[in-house]
Amino acid sequence: MDSADAPLLGHMTPYGAQHLTMLAVIAVLCVLAAIVVRRGDAPVVERRLRILGWALLANSILWTLWGFMPWAWDIDESLPLHLSDVLRFIGPLALITRARRLVVITYYWGLTLNMQSVLTPDVNYFVWPPLEFAEYWIAHGAGVLIPVVLVWGLRMRPTWRGFGFAYGAAVLWALIAMIGNALTGANYGYLSHAPAGPSLLDVMGPWPSYLLVEAIAIAVVWALMTLPWALLGRRAGLSDPVEAGRVRAVEAHSVGIRADGLRADGLRADDVPTDEPSSDPGDPPRIDTVPG
Repeated sequence: MDSADAPLLGHMTPYGAQHLTMLAVIAVLCVLAAIVVRRGDAPVVERRLRILGWALLANSILWTLWGFMPWAWDIDESLPLHLSDVLRFIGPLALITRARRLVVITYYWGLTLNMQSVLTPDVNYFVWPPLEFAEYWIAHGAGVLIPVVLVWGLRMRPTWRGFGFAYGAAVLWALIAMIGNALTGANYGYLSHAPAGPSLLDVMGPWPSYLLVEAIAIAVVWALMTLPWALLGRRAGLSDPVEAGRVRAVEAHSVGIRADGLRADGLRADDVPTDEPSSDPGDPPRIDTVPG
């Protein structure tokens, strides 16, 4: 049975008690996570973040499969074409691999596009409200928490190159979602019309003009999100911020540099001889890191 034909079991009221509680929980978790990651023992933090990434990835797979079950199937919601459905997989993979392309997507998508669903949720319950409530906030809460951990906790910094890649990835996702909408008559990503509840799209004009306004607004906001890190990198005197960031991240991982600047062997990071090998050529590329 299509869940769209099932009776509505409930709806979460925007800025009601449940919504405000979840906003407070996400805010507290972000602050605590950034502090713990920056000050924690590097090997322990590394292991726990990877465990968290695998747990979130397993949950994403199971929740996606749940949407295809007969009792939950809904052509308007079950296909993994919402931006949050894509981010649900990219975020955990960024925690596990630290691949810089995945990290920049979590940063830009998670703290802007995903935030629309955090600040102006549109949540209906059709099958099992407790599970649907939990999965909604696991997905969108992790979309905020993961970039905070990676950027402010692990000090992995975005660059203009990362900004361009994340924007191109967003355009590609939008094209795929629009094709899916055309084939199914759905409204994935709210690319066919604005959501029924209040959202930022309400101030961007009617469809389809709000798509262009949204694209321009995203480019401006993401540029502003990149500028402070670019200026910080320039002030730090990084002639090649991409390579310098990669080396810094690999060195921090390999010797366990703590947030106070001390390595696992007791030396200060600044005291390490410059001729010490910094990384293995086979190491995966990392997003840029600026000394904090």
